[in-house]
Amino acid sequence: FFFVPQEIVSGESEEESNGVNLMEFSDEILLHILSYVPCTDLVLNVRRTCRKLATLCLDKSLTHTVLLQKDYKVNKDKVKQLMRDIGKEIYHLNMAGCYWLPSSTIDHVTRCKNLVKLNLSGCHVTSLRLSKMLSTLQHLRSLAIDVNPGFDASQLSSECKATLSRVLELKQTLYTPSYGVVPCCTSLEKLLLYFEILDRSREGFMLSGQLMVGESNVPHYQNLRIFYARLAPGYVNQEVVRLYLAVLSDRTPENLHAFLISAPGSFAETGATKNLLDSMARNVRLDALQLPKAWINGSGLLQHLKFNNPFYFSFSRCTLSGGHLIQRVINGGKDLKSLTSLNLSGCVHCLAPESLFRKAEDDIDSSILESLVVSCCNLRHLNLSAAHHHSSESIGNHLCQLLSRLKHLLSLALPVCSITDVAANVEKPPTASNLVPQTFGRKVRIGIQTYPRNLADQANQKIESSVFWALMGSLRFLETLEIIGSSFSSAMPRNEPAIRNSLPPCVRAQSVGDSEVAAISQLTYLQSLTLAQLPNILTGSGLINIGLQCQHLRTLSLANLGMMGKVVYMSALMDMLKHCKCLRDLRLEQPYFCAGAQFFQALSHCSSLQRLCIVSRSGTLQSDAVMSFMANCLEVIMCHMFMGESLTVCKNLQQSIVRSFQADRPALNVVIFPLLHEDLTEVIRDVPMRHLDEITLFKSRVAEEPPNLWW
Repeated sequence: FFFVPQEIVSGESEEESNGVNLMEFSDEILLHILSYVPCTDLVLNVRRTCRKLATLCLDKSLTHTVLLQKDYKVNKDKVKQLMRDIGKEIYHLNMAGCYWLPSSTIDHVTRCKNLVKLNLSGCHVTSLRLSKMLSTLQHLRSLAIDVNPGFDASQLSSECKATLSRVLELKQTLYTPSYGVVPCCTSLEKLLLYFEILDRSREGFMLSGQLMVGESNVPHYQNLRIFYARLAPGYVNQEVVRLYLAVLSDRTPENLHAFLISAPGSFAETGATKNLLDSMARNVRLDALQLPKAWINGSGLLQHLKFNNPFYFSFSRCTLSGGHLIQRVINGGKDLKSLTSLNLSGCVHCLAPESLFRKAEDDIDSSILESLVVSCCNLRHLNLSAAHHHSSESIGNHLCQLLSRLKHLLSLALPVCSITDVAANVEKPPTASNLVPQTFGRKVRIGIQTYPRNLADQANQKIESSVFWALMGSLRFLETLEIIGSSFSSAMPRNEPAIRNSLPPCVRAQSVGDSEVAAISQLTYLQSLTLAQLPNILTGSGLINIGLQCQHLRTLSLANLGMMGKVVYMSALMDMLKHCKCLRDLRLEQPYFCAGAQFFQALSHCSSLQRLCIVSRSGTLQSDAVMSFMANCLEVIMCHMFMGESLTVCKNLQQSIVRSFQADRPALNVVIFPLLHEDLTEVIRDVPMRHLDEITLFKSRVAEEPPNLWW
């Protein structure tokens, strides 16, 4: 937050203080400036600076909504003092992901008598504490909680249940088979369910999806408008969600307008779910839809469902053809301006007229993509990753040229093979770099072309005429970009051992490298960038341009760039990091990565960095360099490193970091562990969900769920 000079506070003129007198700004301007300061700093520090700020810091516009979800410096004492000072003025309180706060911290929320919205996802809350707290919050209408093993709904008081009966919005993350508080919420209009139940206990026992005795109360869905369920991998999660859906299949809410189920892998359709979908087709008009792929594949469901003004569709991993997409979803190319978010990730035939006799690598039908672009001209989020979308040689019909018409795009995910120039691919003979095997075998010595290191020199090359360069130039306001190899898979999946072998990149992707990365530097407002499996990275020179030009970059994820046996872009990465002053999250996944003194010295320039994750098969680290980095970068609260070092080295370093920095960084979360160790999955299950979901695990996040799903 800003600093007010003592001379100004004491009343000296601007000329005498030789500085800007902030106190002469209008209250409106000062309130706008103060809105960027964390509430804990405003109440506990800034308001003690002078009388004027003491008044402004308690303005309703600043105390109405308190966001603690990424205030990693907040501790129990600060929360206690905050609630004591302004508790009665707080109407919206977000403590999501505050995993480091002890469960007793929740007791202080009872001071917020006027709370309307409360988010406690990721916080430690027992049944008894929840009951005591909710009993005092009579105005509560929106609630987000976790349901952990040991949760007992019978411990909820009648006053607590009375509060829950008035709740309209509920977000519930389940770590154990349970209805949680859903049966008590008789007025629900929005229900978000996150199923994170493991199939096995820590002791190795198989868990059952059957709900415990006494939890068979029927959920009340009659007023439901939005139903959303996201399942982590595992059979138990599927069993439990079916119990939640059983009530919906009996009677579909008349006002339901968003029905979304995100399920990885195979989630078979049953008689009950078929009845539910048939009922939806007869009785409701939807604005948002996402279904498991098995429920859509081979069925005529989309032909019967009715849509009102849809804003979100997800057909991720479905075998939906482009012909069906246009005819059944986009109504034959009619106006669909209301659609703002579309997820076609892994939908390999979505840009082809039919899928019966088509190979996944065949060229797309540009007329289908053109119909999509024309009909959905207001798209802000589009995901086309995890598929081979190869453009034909037709002039003006390249995928990048068609997408450049979507001027409102804020986030975009594309497969690497979709951005290559067709003509260049056809005319250009194979180079030495293209012939290098993407495996861990014997290294081949090749000549490395010298690439220019600044944007001006690269602009003089042919890259300015490439279709991808033109696309990046047309999407000036893009904030999130993902370029991911269609066959890429992370070495660290969720509930399985680390993957030891990776599939080779698509042949069309072989030419994508430094010049394409340089083109990304045109995105002045870029905040999040993911690059995975770009095989023709030779020096990484384009990364430097991004560091120089994309000054708003907050999240960077790089995986398997260039040759797999050597980190060819290390020098360029270190140069890039020196310019990334706003970078908060960095994820690197690359075999043979050396996390040494030079790397951490360059990373220390990222003064805003908060979270670091490195995944490297056969990778090495220098413990002294890591400790020095942690000492220099005071904002870092998460350090996850899965390398090739021994278990002893990893444990010793982890313990040293925790011992040295935990006291000053209450939110510090450190996991350093051998990537190929058999106990990796057990270690992963203890990582806070916020970090696991947002950075540690690799996935495409564009259009993953509807925008503004939760406040």
